[in-house]
Amino acid sequence: MEDIIKIEHLYKSYGAVKAVQDLSFRVKKGELFAFLGLNGAGKSTTISIMCGQLKKDGGRVEINGKNLDEYPTEIKRELGVVFQNSVLDKPISVYENLKTRAALYGIYGQAFENRMQELTDTFELSDILNRPIGKLSGGQKRRVDVARALLHKPSILILDEPTTGLDPQTRKTVWGIIEHLRKTENMTVFLTTHYMEEAVDADYVVILDAGKIAAEGTPLELKNQFTGDYLYLYTEEEKVKKLGKPYEKMGEGFRINLKDTAEATDLVVKYPDVFVDYEIIKGKMDDVFLNATGKNLGGDNA
Repeated sequence: MEDIIKIEHLYKSYGAVKAVQDLSFRVKKGELFAFLGLNGAGKSTTISIMCGQLKKDGGRVEINGKNLDEYPTEIKRELGVVFQNSVLDKPISVYENLKTRAALYGIYGQAFENRMQELTDTFELSDILNRPIGKLSGGQKRRVDVARALLHKPSILILDEPTTGLDPQTRKTVWGIIEHLRKTENMTVFLTTHYMEEAVDADYVVILDAGKIAAEGTPLELKNQFTGDYLYLYTEEEKVKKLGKPYEKMGEGFRINLKDTAEATDLVVKYPDVFVDYEIIKGKMDDVFLNATGKNLGGDNA
């Protein structure tokens, strides 16, 4: 797959604070790319530079083959952005919010009505089109936020903590819509989040710490590099002792920390009578973040 975003040697400082330090990464077309880090790690600074809202101190930003320094206006049309805090106008209706936004991209008349119908169908907005934004639930507002970002059919959707504060069911609904867009339109999704179960589904992950990349790779690569596997055995303690490994009692069974899946396989082959009722679970993305940065990201486990 071709690279749709190329960031090379990006720098940005605020006085003595180095927000982004020699940051380089690439995002492939159609990819779900997860950008992880604590507040202050440099995520929002990087996004603001990509969107042309913040001037970089150094480096190169290329989006869909265009250099940000040469084509800032064209690049803005490539991007749809959903910010952590909604930017919708609360007193006016969903329809008027979207109509006003569309006008900024030169989408008027029948072209707007056609696009509005597509988004209404995709995001199930028909029942709330004429309601003021201020009267909507958090989940309804989020659906409108995403629809607003997609009015001009951008090639890249940037989601900055898109599901913060939403209940689990609404988060699931929002992600269902995003996955639909990726499959039907091959849309590239650039995600920042602190919910680890959202990052675990990413195609590629970059973990940022103090403006630098602490780790990067696919979720599986990162789990293999920064965590081990957990073996859970549901049997008598005497049988667990036969394995000769340190273990701890966990609920109705026993947990043994292993280096990797290969070590688990060796034990299964060597002690088949012990492995009647068991499961092997890979380390979690929370563990990856903690081991890569020495810090706890928080959010849900995955």
